[in-house]
Amino acid sequence: MDRTSLADFLRRRREALKPADVGLTVGPRRRAPGLRREEVAHLTGMSVDYYARLEQARSPQPSVQMLRALARTLRLSEDETDHLHRLSGHATPDRTGSSMHVRPVLLRVIDQLDDCAAFVVSDLGVMLAQNQLSKLLQGDRTGQTGVEASRPWHWFAHPEVRAVPIEDQPAASHLQVADLRATWSRRPNDPDVRELIDALLVTGEEFTEIWERHEVGLRHPMTKRLIHPRVGVLEVDCETMATAEEGQSLVILGAAPGTETYGKLQLLKVLGEQTLHV
Repeated sequence: MDRTSLADFLRRRREALKPADVGLTVGPRRRAPGLRREEVAHLTGMSVDYYARLEQARSPQPSVQMLRALARTLRLSEDETDHLHRLSGHATPDRTGSSMHVRPVLLRVIDQLDDCAAFVVSDLGVMLAQNQLSKLLQGDRTGQTGVEASRPWHWFAHPEVRAVPIEDQPAASHLQVADLRATWSRRPNDPDVRELIDALLVTGEEFTEIWERHEVGLRHPMTKRLIHPRVGVLEVDCETMATAEEGQSLVILGAAPGTETYGKLQLLKVLGEQTLHV
């Protein structure tokens, strides 16, 4: 592990990013170039002290999971991600997996979809990027690492907090497992896939029973119902599109102007802005 070079690389990549690149707003008193250390730490899901030690060349070796999260936060390209792993004393990532790097143009697209919740998700259900309305609707899920970052794991490990009406949950469970089965069929030897499936198999009977059905290719619904604690039930139109990166999808949730759900989404934006100013 080359701590000095790693520290310099992280600092330079942090300073090269603008707050808007990662969905942060800039206050009038901001003077430092790029992101602050605490912002990188928060977005990555690590302590500020640990990240500071990385940039001060006095940290222990970061885990592969932590490097993946850093690469996502700092918007590193594949070459930059490989360089990050080498500096940290790890082998470069296996490119059979899905990319954690979201193209800058795609980040700009989701930020411009002001009336819709838009996000980019990996084929393991890891949230890679969200616009502001997505964060208000679903919570900020971009700073998690490991299997806990996966939506299927959260769904089956914590069914008590599912934000979906109970009558819609069985179909949603089958759909998530079918998508994961399709990912497994494409890359059955990928360590991330094996780790997630192994973790899901011990969450309980629900996942195991559906997994053993070998369902794939289930159609995603054109509309879905979500429950938000502040605005109640929303019936949103859902569009899922493949991106230029392997193993990524762009998902858009919205509603037609004039509908009850559209009004609730607009209310959610107002409530979110009020919260930010408290």
